[in-house]
Amino acid sequence: MQVVSTDSTLDSTDPGDFMVLVGRTARASAGHADQAVAAARAAFASWSGTPPRDRAGVLLRAAAILRRRRFELMAWEVFECGKPWREADGDVAEAIDFCEFYAREMIRLAEPARRDVPGETNAIEAISRGVVVVIPPWNFPLAIPMGMTAAALVAGNPVALKPAEQSPVIAHHLVEVFREAGLPDGALHYLPGVGEEVGRALVDHPDVDLIAFTGSRAVGLEIHRRAAEPKPGVDHFKRVIAELGGKNAVIVDDDADLDEAVVGVVKSAFGYAGQKCSACSRVIVLDGVYDAFLARLVEAARSAVVGPAADPETVVGPVIDAAAAARVRDYGRIAAAEGRVMLSVDVGPLAERGHYVGPLIVADVAPEARVAQEEIFGPVLAVLRARDLDDALRIAAATPYALTGGLYSRSPAHIDRVKREYRVGNLYINRPITGALVDRQPFGGFKLSGIGTKAGGSDYLREFLLTRTVTENTLRRGFAPEPEHADPAEDVAGL
Repeated sequence: MQVVSTDSTLDSTDPGDFMVLVGRTARASAGHADQAVAAARAAFASWSGTPPRDRAGVLLRAAAILRRRRFELMAWEVFECGKPWREADGDVAEAIDFCEFYAREMIRLAEPARRDVPGETNAIEAISRGVVVVIPPWNFPLAIPMGMTAAALVAGNPVALKPAEQSPVIAHHLVEVFREAGLPDGALHYLPGVGEEVGRALVDHPDVDLIAFTGSRAVGLEIHRRAAEPKPGVDHFKRVIAELGGKNAVIVDDDADLDEAVVGVVKSAFGYAGQKCSACSRVIVLDGVYDAFLARLVEAARSAVVGPAADPETVVGPVIDAAAAARVRDYGRIAAAEGRVMLSVDVGPLAERGHYVGPLIVADVAPEARVAQEEIFGPVLAVLRARDLDDALRIAAATPYALTGGLYSRSPAHIDRVKREYRVGNLYINRPITGALVDRQPFGGFKLSGIGTKAGGSDYLREFLLTRTVTENTLRRGFAPEPEHADPAEDVAGL
C-alpha cells in the first residue's frame, strides 16, 4: 500500500457546529487519479483471478468489522454529516447488509450456467469488467459507498473511490475496514478531492471500464454524457450506473387512516431534514380529506424536534452545508409565492452555530409549481389537492422523476389500481416511503431518477460483470500424447 501526502487538504466540519473540525484529509488531484487508475489496472489480473469465494470472504470479514465498530462509525456519521443517531444506526446496518448480501450473491453467480448437449459443452459464465470508479454522495456516507464498492470488489474489479467532499473521513474508515478485512494492495484506491478536479479525471480516464455514481441529476447526466463520448485510445464502452434524485409523492386517499398517513408523511418528509433522494417532497391529498389531513399534518410536523444530530431527541438535524441551507431558504421564499405557507419553523439561535433550517409546509400548490417539480433536498413539503384518484395519479406522474412513491388507502380496489398505474422504482403502501432494506426492498428508480438498477437486489452485481460463453467440442478424434517428464531428482543431479 502506498500512502500519498498532498500540499492541499480537505477540512471536514460538523454541519451542526461550525467550530468543530471533524477531520482533515489529503486532497487528490487529476494526477493522483491517473496514478490510481494505473495501479488498479495493474492489479486487475490478480484480483479478478482470485476465486470468487475468497473475494466474498473479504466482504464477510468486512461485515464483521463493521459490526464491531458499529457505534464508533455511527458517531462519525453524527458529527461529519449531521445524521441523528437512529438514522446513523440504519446507515451502518445497511452497509453491513450490503457486504453480507453481495458476498453470497457472488458465490451464487460464480457458478457457470450449463447448456451441454452430446458432444459439446456450453458454459455461460460471469467475468469481471475492469477498473471501476465509485462516486458516492454524502447523505448515506457509509452505506452507499460501501454498497457500490463492495459490489465492484466482490465481482473482481479494482476500485478508485472518490468520496463526497462533505464526507471524506467516513470514507477513510470504509477503506480501513477493507484493509483490515484482508483486501490486497491495489484493489482499492481512496481519492478524496473536489469533483471538478479528481472526479472529472476519473470519469474521462480511458482505462476506466465502469462508473458507479449516486448523486444529483445534473451531475449524473454530465457523467453519462462524458462517458459516452468516444475518446482516443478507448477500446470499450464505458458502463455507467447512475442513481439520481426524486420528487417523490405520497397519495392520501379519501378513506385513508389519517393518523397513520400523517405519521408516515412526517417521517418521510422531515427525517434527516429531508436529505434523502427517497424523501417525500409532495403529498397529494384527495379533496374529501384535504383540510382534515392538512391540519393534522401541520401540528405533527410542528412537534418534530429541530436540533443537533447528537441530541437523541432530534428529528430534524442540520442540513449538510451553507450552500444547502441557502438553497432551502430560497425555496422557502419561492413557496411563499406559489402557495399558502402553513408551517415555517424558526430555528432561532441554532442558525448562528450550524446549518439549520426548520421544516416548511406549503399548501394549495399547483402541480406545475417549482416547489412541486424541482428536487429541493431539504425539509420542504408541498401539499397538493386532487379531485379524485384519477387526478392524484396524473399529478404524481407529472414530473421527470420516478424514484419512490406511496399511497395511504383502505380501499383494496384503489390499492390494486395504484400498484398497476403508479410507475416508480419503489412503491410503498400504507407505510413511510424511506428506509428501503437490502434484498427486501431493492432500491432504484427510472425516468430521470436513474437507469433502473436496483441496489441491494439480486441483479445488481450483474452490472459489474460481463458474460461470456465457452463452448467445447468434446467429440475428439484421438488424444495428443502427454509430454514425458523426467524424474525431478535426476534433473537436480544433472545440474
